[in-house]
Amino acid sequence: MFRWLLLFILVVPALEIGLFVWAGGYIGPWWLILLIILTGIIGAWLAKQQGLETLHNARESMAKGYPPQERIFDGICILIGGVVLLTPGFITDAIGFLLLIPVTRRPFKNMFQNIARKWVENGRFKVYRR
Repeated sequence: MFRWLLLFILVVPALEIGLFVWAGGYIGPWWLILLIILTGIIGAWLAKQQGLETLHNARESMAKGYPPQERIFDGICILIGGVVLLTPGFITDAIGFLLLIPVTRRPFKNMFQNIARKWVENGRFKVYRR
């Protein structure tokens, strides 16, 4: 897991710089800056909207007596998507939007659930029950 994170930290910024240079030459620097600001604003709005909706759904689940485990993983995806959208770049923005849109969030949510399940099975993460 750490290797993938390290690869992400090293490779993605280099790709983002290359895309910025290419896009800046293609559409112009001012349009590029406007596009970066626009994706940030849209991303912040979407993260807030999805986060509040997930919180509302989690509260409803708990009020009905069900654990909000699905909503917790939705919240993790939304948090990661929002953080990734804070970094300027087209690749990170695409990943952030994929994590924020409910339809495209599902594969990521399943991946995070599988990782958590493996951590519990391997003893890396303990779940205490009453």
